[in-house]
Amino acid sequence: MDSFITDWPPLAISLWVSTIAGFSALVLGVSLAWYLARTKNRFTVILEGLTLLSLVLPPTILGYYLLVALGRQGLGTWLEQALGIRVVFAWPGAVVVATIVAMPLVIQTAKTGFTEIGREIEDAARVDGCGRWQFFWLVGVPVAWRGIAAGGMLGFLRALGEFGATLMVAGNIPGRTQTLAMAIFDAVQKNDFSTANRIALLLLSISFGVILLVYFTNQRIARRE
Repeated sequence: MDSFITDWPPLAISLWVSTIAGFSALVLGVSLAWYLARTKNRFTVILEGLTLLSLVLPPTILGYYLLVALGRQGLGTWLEQALGIRVVFAWPGAVVVATIVAMPLVIQTAKTGFTEIGREIEDAARVDGCGRWQFFWLVGVPVAWRGIAAGGMLGFLRALGEFGATLMVAGNIPGRTQTLAMAIFDAVQKNDFSTANRIALLLLSISFGVILLVYFTNQRIARRE
């Protein structure tokens, strides 16, 4: 029982970080997905390629560049003095990393939904006097809501399981930045496989539970439509 209690700090940190990061990735990702789906030029190709980098880069490279950018040689000193926010080796750093790695999943799934909006639908909305933001909220979001929901779920789960880059930027500080993924790593390093199995099962249960929740929610909504 006592050993199980030690899992709760990493669980609380993981849920806190992944919730904030998942929401941030959803807002930023949907905005970028809308722009990429409705705009076609060389800049958007480069922008989309940049958003996908976190999916293909090794976590150590991503973590290194973020560490340099957010550390004392980068924005770290200014953020701490001006806003009182410490990013490196603190939970905000974990949120930043998790947001960046989750965004590509949100962007790609939401963009798929937005591309289903035909040009004739947009032209009809323009004729009816629908502005850019009105078109986004009244047409874009309702049409692409399944993709947006799927992207939000994938973004949250990706943030929940993030490990490598977070370890470099936020560190593995028990009670402060140690997430469930890091707690598993620590347990394995100590040859404490019973703790590692228990934490892994907890993380697996949360992830599978979120997937089932979204699936059955979509099924129920689909029956009503």
